[in-house]
Amino acid sequence: MKNSYIKLSLFFLILLVSCSEDSLEEIQFGTVSGRVVKSGSFEPIANVKVFSNPNSSIVFTDEDGKFSMIDVVVGDYSYQAKKEGYITKFEAATVTNGANTELVFELELSTSENRPPDTPVLVTPADNATNQNIQVNLTWTATDPDDDALTYQVILKNDANSNEVIYSDITDTSFQLTNLVYGVKYFWQVTASDGINDLVYSSIKSFTTINFPITRYLYVKKIGQNNVIFTSDDNGNEIQLTDSATNSWRPRKNNQSNKIAFIRSNGAQNHIYIMNPDGTNVFKVTSSVPIAGFNSDYINFSWNTNGSQIIYPNFDRLYRINSNGSGLTQVYQTTGGKLISECDWSFDGTKIALKTNNLSGYTAEVFVISSTGTFLTQVITPVSGAVGGLNFSVSGQKLLFTRDISGFENANYRQLDTRIFQHVFSTGTTSEISTQKPPGTVDLDVRYSPNEAEVIFVNTSNDFLSTRYIQKYEIGTLESRETLFVGATMPDWE
Repeated sequence: MKNSYIKLSLFFLILLVSCSEDSLEEIQFGTVSGRVVKSGSFEPIANVKVFSNPNSSIVFTDEDGKFSMIDVVVGDYSYQAKKEGYITKFEAATVTNGANTELVFELELSTSENRPPDTPVLVTPADNATNQNIQVNLTWTATDPDDDALTYQVILKNDANSNEVIYSDITDTSFQLTNLVYGVKYFWQVTASDGINDLVYSSIKSFTTINFPITRYLYVKKIGQNNVIFTSDDNGNEIQLTDSATNSWRPRKNNQSNKIAFIRSNGAQNHIYIMNPDGTNVFKVTSSVPIAGFNSDYINFSWNTNGSQIIYPNFDRLYRINSNGSGLTQVYQTTGGKLISECDWSFDGTKIALKTNNLSGYTAEVFVISSTGTFLTQVITPVSGAVGGLNFSVSGQKLLFTRDISGFENANYRQLDTRIFQHVFSTGTTSEISTQKPPGTVDLDVRYSPNEAEVIFVNTSNDFLSTRYIQKYEIGTLESRETLFVGATMPDWE
């Protein structure tokens, strides 16, 4: 009897152990990990509560929006990501034995309890302010009842055209407008966004920029690799007219049309353009026949008096074109392979002065033709050295030019002793205008002043590497020459 009892007890013990081992083998585990990010931008969200149904464990995301759960019993779950200010997101997941299940929650901001920003208040400039500079600092105030971070837009319009410019992603309550147009009325408005609610718009205010100042000087400065056109008044107040991203040079003002013509690189060619005195409304005049010569730095063109036409060279030919780009006409063609580099049209429109040279810029001569291309008179027969800077007096009875009296010639078109000369047609004589030129320097690009009592020109060392100065000198005096602009070339004074 006792032995039977012992055998029965052992049987039940073995059965119990066997059942326990089967239960332990059935409990299997996996892991769950993932990230919580903002919908759309995918920025991580920290401190998001992540939990499941059926309940496994509760975790919170770190600063990178990441979370991880270990020893999760295998099975099907519904996970939730929850944080105040966001719409709770659900993701289904199946946890398998020994594997990681990865989840990504994209939470959207909740607008149910969030209030929109207060209406921005425009502060400066005051409404209807006048005489504002072409750089204006806009300021405004803005608040948010929920202390949300705000971003702004500035909306800008004007009364000159229908253009609307929007400056976005502004995080400060101020913004500087640059490169505005002179004499234009601008309208501005600010929007505020908390990233949750709809944009909130301010009222609209306006301001008017100052009129373009009276400037009489035009010249060129080098910015990077490009020539850039500037203008200045008598007090040296300088205004940049052309963009430094374009190569623009040789400005010429026509007072009657109130336009400035200039040369600009256009692909592999150079063309003549015109613009307003403030640099706006740029228009390309030439098209099928570009302006061209032996060296683009030394080619020139000329207006007629009323600004309706322009003459310019293209290698051995002289062309006339209307300032609106129409009416291209050949006026003159050289012989013997001579190239036209410079031209000037007399005030009365009857005479055109030309400078021609060979492919190297030398063997230069200056002569005058009629407006129809008939030869009239010789000013300089072919000479050694560089010649340039043609400019008629208003009466057409005198002609300015420069000449390197050293006769030096080299492949770089360097000049050693270039001086200013004046030819008088009534006597047929040419004489030097003494300008007290310092030794070792050259005078280039000469032009008469508006009253013709002075000349304006460029002076630089004959090494052609040093700084260039635009200077003026009163004709017939022993006064010192006066420097107007430093680091500048190609002057025009109207």
